[in-house]
Amino acid sequence: MATARICVLLVVVLSATLAEDFKLKHKPSTEAVRLFTEEELRRHDGSAEGHPIYMAVKGVVFDVTKGKEFYGRGAPYNALAGKDATRAVAKMSLDPADLTADPTGLTEEQLESLDRVFEETYKRKYPIVGYTAARVLSDDGRPNAAFRPEDQPQFQIKDEF
Repeated sequence: MATARICVLLVVVLSATLAEDFKLKHKPSTEAVRLFTEEELRRHDGSAEGHPIYMAVKGVVFDVTKGKEFYGRGAPYNALAGKDATRAVAKMSLDPADLTADPTGLTEEQLESLDRVFEETYKRKYPIVGYTAARVLSDDGRPNAAFRPEDQPQFQIKDEF
C-alpha cells in the first residue's frame, strides 16, 4: 500500500514538473497582431536613426532592423524598406515601378522565387511584427473573406482573439 502511494505521488510530482517545463518552453505571444496601413509602414523606412526598419512581403510585415546594413538609410536595399515590396522581391528588382504589393502579371518562375525568398530569407531571419491592412481587409474596409488567421505565419488564434 505504501509503495502504491509513493508511485502515485511520484507520478503527480513528475506530471507537475513536466507541465511546468512545457510552460517555460512554450510561451505564446502576448502581443496582438498589428495591422499596418501604407502610411504607418512608410514611417519605418530606415530614414529615422534609432527607429525600427520594417518592410512587408506578401502582406507580412517584418522587422528588418538587424539587417540595417542592407535596409537602412543609404543601404543597397533601402528602397524596399517602409513598404510592401512583394513585386520587387519576386522580380529581384529595385525599379521604383516594382516597389508594390501587386503581384499581377508575375511569371510562374517569379512567383516561385517570391515564395522561396519569403520562406528562406524573411521568415527565417526576421521577426514578424504584423500584417498590412490590405492583407486582412478588402478595399472597402470590410474583412477580406480569403484571409484565414490560422494560415498566417506566427498567427496564433488563441492569442489574438
